[in-house]
Amino acid sequence: QVQLVESGGGLVQPGGSLRLSCAVSGSIFSRYTMEWYRQAPGKQRELVARISSGGTTNYGDSVKGRFTIPRDNAKNTVYLQMNSLKPEDTAVYYCRAVWVYDYWGQGTQVTVSS
Repeated sequence: QVQLVESGGGLVQPGGSLRLSCAVSGSIFSRYTMEWYRQAPGKQRELVARISSGGTTNYGDSVKGRFTIPRDNAKNTVYLQMNSLKPEDTAVYYCRAVWVYDYWGQGTQVTVSS
């Protein structure tokens, strides 16, 4: 059974940085496209960043130039490095693994506030 466990969320001041981690177990991590989504209260879940099994990355317009999505296949982990954080980045962040099927993590809260 594939499991995704996110960590690294918390409270940060505007302009600060956080790194989220998503550890995947139960399958061949390197074959998965990995994605980060976020959902703010009262809003739809949106795609933040994606990295394919081959390393191709895509970013949502609102985070381009501020966020990156590196992956470490040796550690079965994908990260979301978030820099220059803004209050509007406040949301629950979810990790998703996509290959034949897709799997979701439980989410981690990120709050950007002074």
